[in-house]
Formats: sequence, C-alpha cells, structure tokens
Amino acid sequence: MRDVLGDIAGWYATGRTFGLATVVNTFRSAPRPPGAAMAVSADGEAAGSVSGGCVEGAVYELAQAVIASGEPVVRRYGVSDDDAFAVGLTCGGVLDVLVEPVDPARFPEFGDVAASIAAHEPVAVASVVAGPGRVGARRVVWPDRASGSLAPGEPHAARLDAAVDDDARGMLAQGRTGQRHYGPEGERRLDELAVFVHSFAPPPRLLVFGAIDFAAAVARIGKFLGYHVTVCDARPVFATAKRFPEADEVVVQWPHRFLGEAEVDERTAICVLTHDPKFDVPLLEVALRTRAGYVGAMGSRRTHRDRLARLREAGLTGAELARLRSPIGLDLGARTPEETAVSIAAELVQLRWGGSGRPLADTSGRIHGDAR
Repeated sequence: MRDVLGDIAGWYATGRTFGLATVVNTFRSAPRPPGAAMAVSADGEAAGSVSGGCVEGAVYELAQAVIASGEPVVRRYGVSDDDAFAVGLTCGGVLDVLVEPVDPARFPEFGDVAASIAAHEPVAVASVVAGPGRVGARRVVWPDRASGSLAPGEPHAARLDAAVDDDARGMLAQGRTGQRHYGPEGERRLDELAVFVHSFAPPPRLLVFGAIDFAAAVARIGKFLGYHVTVCDARPVFATAKRFPEADEVVVQWPHRFLGEAEVDERTAICVLTHDPKFDVPLLEVALRTRAGYVGAMGSRRTHRDRLARLREAGLTGAELARLRSPIGLDLGARTPEETAVSIAAELVQLRWGGSGRPLADTSGRIHGDAR
C-alpha cells in the first residue's frame, strides 16, 4: 500500500470508494512479494501493481466488482491450465490477492494509517484472509494502541485480537509482512484462521561513513532501495548537504562517536568507506558490536588484513570479526563510484533474500527466495 498511498489518500479524502488489492501470500516464483498493492478508483483510475503486469487486467475487473458489491474477496492467481498467456502468471508462480472496498465508512482508521506511514511511524494492518471469520475483517495495530476487530460482534473477539496484536507488534519490530494462523479464539497451536499482517515499519537505515564520491553514489542507490540514508564524516568541508542531496541527513561528527549514539537494529546497514585507520578502526570497533545486519568496509585486501590485525589488537573476537564484509560488495568488476555502489547494493539485496550471487542463467529452481 505504501507505493499507492499518494493516490489512494486523495481518493479517500474526497470520500470516494476504491478497490484495494493486496498480495497476501505467494508460492514459487511469484513476481511481487506479500504487501504489493494495486488500487482502482470508482471512476476507473488504477495505481500500483500486484504482479508486474501478468494479472493486472483481471484484478482491475475484480476490484470494480468489489466496489459494486461492497464485499471483499480473496482470489488466487497462477498459470492457466489451458494457456499460460491467459489470465495467469507466466513466471510459474502463484499468488493470493485480497481485494477489498475502502472508503471512510468501511475503513475509518485509514487516515491514521496513512498519516503514520507518511511520518515513518510503525503501524500494521491485520486482515482475515481465510477461515471461519469474516474475510476482510480488519484490525490496525500501533506499538501503543490498536483499533478495529478481526471478529466484530463475536464473544471471543478480545482473545483473538490480543493474540494478533502481540504478533503484529513483533512483526513490526522486525519489519516483516506475512500471514499468521490461529484458532477461532486466537489459539496459536491451531491454524483454521489465516490473518495477513501488513507491516509498515520505518524504512531501514543505511549509515554511510566517509564523505567521498563513492559515498555519494552509495547514498543515491541506498535511497533508491528504500533506506533512510545518513552520511557521516568528521570533516565539515566535505560533509555537506550540497554534496549529498539524496541523503536524508548529513552529520558532521567523528564516526565512532556518532555510531555509538545512533539507533541501530537488525535491519541497519553500515558502510565504512573511509579506508583510513584513524577513522575506520575505532568505527568498526563500535559497528561490529552493534545489532546491525550488515557491516561492510571499503579497502584493498592488504588494507583489510591490516585492519583485521588492528581490530584484533583492540580486543574484537573472531565471531565479531567474521561479521565484517570486506572488501565491501559483490565481485562485479566494479571500478567507478557508481559501479561500486551497485556492487554494494547487490550484496545488501543478496543478504536480504539469500541469493547466491550467481547469474540466474546458471541456476535452477525458484528465482524468488524467501527473506532470511
């Protein structure tokens, strides 16, 4: 929904009903992940995509039908048995799509959800997609409150809602979107009821250290990938907003001091591009002891060996040093700052999805893996 928020927020503000289609489950090589969304207004305008073009026509027609009926539905799309180029996925994948009518009466919390997403505040939308409950029943969960119900009017609603609240908040903390299964009263040992939890967590952070031309390229591609980008350098003449227009913030501070005070979690990526021992060794001492999911450092293999020796002398353990990805990036033969940024981005994507880094033409099996 984040991708179509600009369009649907305007439709919602004018009181118009629109159909919102959301991918709630995928199998095999589905082209878009859970959470991908497409919206269709009552007057026929469309925004977004659920499959990269394969089944958008069919989803468009279904959304119009849902607007007319007022009833949400879940529809499965896969390769047609008769014709792979009919209404199906030519990639061989399968996806389930929840299509629901949305307007101020049916989704009164939408304005608050949109405001939280725009402000990078965590919020999750949980929807019933299968089972004994009402498909499309919805509960909105924030870290400190919740609204709506997954079983409105039912005596067991409070127990089910409480169970989903706990799980949704855990998924928000990890930035994860997906299905959870419960019994009718929220029993986690049962699986009759399927609930899709769409997490809108703040964007992951990319911390780039070293105000050099390579950092400018990394900041650009990091922003393109959806990171909140911070560039940090101790030299004020180089660390300027003018030199890094794509960065969300540019900080003038000693890198290790800044990192010691920064918020770092498992989704944070740290790129050390200084390749100067007086900056990167103290910085990596801090970085390798954080929860960051990625710590990479630029430099030659000789620089890397010298850096490891200095870090061992500083007391870092073998396990801590094993977290360091250096030389940074995948082996693409990159030379320019822009090419190097692509190699770093490729490594971030590989780590996120568990890819092999090999040419797809040389691999077999599923193309789209699951997040690690």
